Amino acid sequence: MKTKNKPLLIIGIVLSLAGLAGSIIGFSGYQTNQEGINASDPMFLPILLGLFALMCGLVVLVNALTQPKEAASRSTSEQVTRIAQAALFAALSYIGFQVFRFDIPVGTEKTAFHFGNTFVVLAALLLGGSWGGMAGAVGLTIADLTSGYATSAPKTFFLKLCIGLIAGFVAHHLFHITEETSKQRLTFATIASAVCGMAFNVIADPLVGFFYKKYLFGIPQDMAAALAKISAVTTFVNAITSVMFASLLYLALRPVLIKAGLFVRMKR
Repeated sequence: MKTKNKPLLIIGIVLSLAGLAGSIIGFSGYQTNQEGINASDPMFLPILLGLFALMCGLVVLVNALTQPKEAASRSTSEQVTRIAQAALFAALSYIGFQVFRFDIPVGTEKTAFHFGNTFVVLAALLLGGSWGGMAGAVGLTIADLTSGYATSAPKTFFLKLCIGLIAGFVAHHLFHITEETSKQRLTFATIASAVCGMAFNVIADPLVGFFYKKYLFGIPQDMAAALAKISAVTTFVNAITSVMFASLLYLALRPVLIKAGLFVRMKR
């Protein structure tokens, strides 16, 4: 590793330390209730903000340390722009789940139709797999923690990160969509990248959810299987809508961002 991206390293370290400090302060005065999660406790919000800052800081650190050549070739303004865009997509992923969500109760558990995955895929297409995946993972993990899906938060973080990494890899390492000039090839590459990311989720979400609930939380096998089947249906519907909207949004936003000088071009 030759050249480290010092501005990103500094930002990542500051965010990580601030988030860690905020989380420790929050947990030191936090009182749980019988349900295990006490959202009404005044220290609950500092905990969430601290964890969010910590995860964002780790995202920045990982990208600064693992992509030194690409990062070093970018100006400070480009780096700040990418961080701001990643934060924006984390917020959009959160909103896509919190606002545009339809819950489906299954016994004491629940699953949902939502639009959060749309912005995970869109972020991966625009920012690359690592930035996009981490932005979506952070946004949807925070959404889980604040909407009655707290037990699914670790699973969500892993799966959404993988969606972004897969969609970003196909888009930028196989098709090189930021360099593509043909509208037909760009459209095909965009849709194919989104399909690959969401196809992984259609398969992995029910399977991971089954073992996660059965072996980690001790849910009976019949209930875990029923949850997995219903989750497979909602995940498939979510995947179709995510592929459609993420592809349309990317193809619409791309020329606008290029004209505004905000389009992120990936290095080979």
